[in-house]
Amino acid sequence: MTIRDLAERHSLISNLFDLPSTQEEWEPYKLNKDQVSHFNEYGFLSDIKLLDDKQIQQLQKELDEIMDPLHPAHPLFYEFHSNESKDENSLLFHSLGHWRITVGFHDVLWNPAFIMAAHQLLGNKSVRFWHDQLFYKPAEHGGVVAWHQDYSYWTRTVAMQHLTCWTGLDDATTENGCLYYVPKSHKWGLLDAPELAGDMNGLLDYLSEEQKKEFNPVPIPLKKGYATFHHPLMVHGSYENKSKRPRRAFVLNVFADGTVSNTNEELLKGVPPISKGQKMEGKFFPLLYP
Repeated sequence: MTIRDLAERHSLISNLFDLPSTQEEWEPYKLNKDQVSHFNEYGFLSDIKLLDDKQIQQLQKELDEIMDPLHPAHPLFYEFHSNESKDENSLLFHSLGHWRITVGFHDVLWNPAFIMAAHQLLGNKSVRFWHDQLFYKPAEHGGVVAWHQDYSYWTRTVAMQHLTCWTGLDDATTENGCLYYVPKSHKWGLLDAPELAGDMNGLLDYLSEEQKKEFNPVPIPLKKGYATFHHPLMVHGSYENKSKRPRRAFVLNVFADGTVSNTNEELLKGVPPISKGQKMEGKFFPLLYP
């Protein structure tokens, strides 16, 4: 079987999405001023519809296929963790790089509802892709994602002009492990990075007494196909899934065009290094919205 690296293609390759070609066609995808203000004030914006039923079903099918460690395109993953948790009774599937493997997870990068929102929430800057993630918490024994800030893992890129978009492929509820945010925590500055699937409350060791008083997490339940966007310093996490339903989700991470490498080391496993101070661009970091 020939393995195709879809990172070679920097445009839609299926009919799952239609990319607008005029300003008028982009209008229905635009966030309003109140939505952008909410993001800037609280550090997140939720309940943004990104997918219809057909698109959800396609991505669910692809997720089932690529979770198999014996999938022929497995070497294209940047990371693949059948269980990132160290507890065998608490499972958390987590991967990076699936946009290179399946058509749906490739084309969702060019979903107009996603890239227009990203463009606006990045201050109307051009949007460039950073990397994707998959998270799967199986029914009854799905593990936690500990409290963290995304940028604490991303300091190998500067300036900090990043954005995260989390989209559910199942209804996400407090019972099956939906995301939680700590509103306004994006104004706390950069904290140390805890172990992602370790102690849920490990991050609290790094908080000041004032921050601990302001640590008031709120749940973000979402219907499948809906997304939540958050700031790179937003403190967030999710509890275990003890329900009888799975919780599948994918994440798209982007940054404003002009972001540069902050290291001479590998940025993602298998990706050729970009010299420190050089612009993040090329095959693995396509421009999504110019």
